[in-house]
Amino acid sequence: MSELIEIERKFLVVSDAFKSEAYRRTRIIQAFLNSDKSRIVRVRISGDEGFLTIKGEPSEDGVSRFEWERQIPKSDAEALLKLCEEGIIDKIRYEVKAGEHIFEVDEFFGSNEGLIVAEVELSHISEVFLKPKWLGKEVTGQSKYFNSQLLKNPYKNWPK
Repeated sequence: MSELIEIERKFLVVSDAFKSEAYRRTRIIQAFLNSDKSRIVRVRISGDEGFLTIKGEPSEDGVSRFEWERQIPKSDAEALLKLCEEGIIDKIRYEVKAGEHIFEVDEFFGSNEGLIVAEVELSHISEVFLKPKWLGKEVTGQSKYFNSQLLKNPYKNWPK
């Protein structure tokens, strides 16, 4: 079961320097069949691929949680998006190598425009990783940065 546990840390991004370091860039559209934090069910179109993902409730520190994901035909993902809760997350994901790790940097659009976060997946909670210069404050475990919560309280509504 341990391969079904996702361990990741999330950070704000303080500059767009990551864009020149990215080796891949993909547009992602996603929505949620269920956004209850104890069992999130996400539908995603990433480039030309569809995915269905189920995530469990985060650990107390927010670093790990159950995650099950399967690729599905893009046409199935498009059909499932029509059944989702209200709202769509629209973002560009940049993949950036930093040492032995890959950071996924999400630049959000629509009602979350202006928000840029980076995540790094780890094999264990205390794993050491290189922190690029464009990495800012850590926000791991802060639920307002979860994509499911960004639909309920978009970045544009946050106090600046």
